[in-house]
Amino acid sequence: MSTEVSMLVSRYLKGHQSAFNELFTRYQGMVFGLCLRMLGHRQEAEDAMQDTFVRVANSLQHWDSQRSFEPWLLTIAGNRCRTMLAKRFRRPKVSPLAFPVEDTTPDQHTANNLAEEMARVLQSMRADHCQAFLLFHQRQMPYQEIANVMSVPLGTVKTWVHRARQELVEQLQQRETIGSR
Repeated sequence: MSTEVSMLVSRYLKGHQSAFNELFTRYQGMVFGLCLRMLGHRQEAEDAMQDTFVRVANSLQHWDSQRSFEPWLLTIAGNRCRTMLAKRFRRPKVSPLAFPVEDTTPDQHTANNLAEEMARVLQSMRADHCQAFLLFHQRQMPYQEIANVMSVPLGTVKTWVHRARQELVEQLQQRETIGSR
C-alpha cells in the first residue's frame, strides 16, 4: 500500500488534483473517526478533518515516502484535534439553565447509552490520553507505532493508554453506567 500511496503523492505533487482526491476518499473515514472520538462533536470533527487534509496537501512534499503514510496523517489529525480542544477549554463556560430539567427517559443501560457515556468521558479527558487510547483500541495500533505518531517515548504511550482506561472505568462507575468491581 505504501507504494500506491507514494504514487498518489507523486502524482499530486506533479499537479494531478485527482490523486489528492483519491487520498482524501481513501482516508477521510479514518481521519473523521479519530476526530469525532477526540472532539465529540460532529461539526468540530468535520472542521478538524478538513483542516487536516488542507495541512496534508500543503505538507506532502515533506512526507518521507520511506515511512508509513497513516501514522503521519493521524499525527496531523491528532494535533488539529488537540489544538481545537485547547481552544475549547479557553472559551468561557455557558451557565446552566436557571431551572431544573427533569429527565423523563427510562433508565436503560443499552449499548447505545454506554457508547454515549464513553464518548462523554473520552471528550472530557486529557487530549493526549484520549488520542493514545483511541489509536490503541480503535485503530488497533501497536504501542510503538503510537509512540511514533505522537512523538513521545514508548513508556509514555503505555502510561497514557493505561491512565485513559482507568479514568474511563472510574468515570463510568461514577456515572453508574457500569457497576463497581
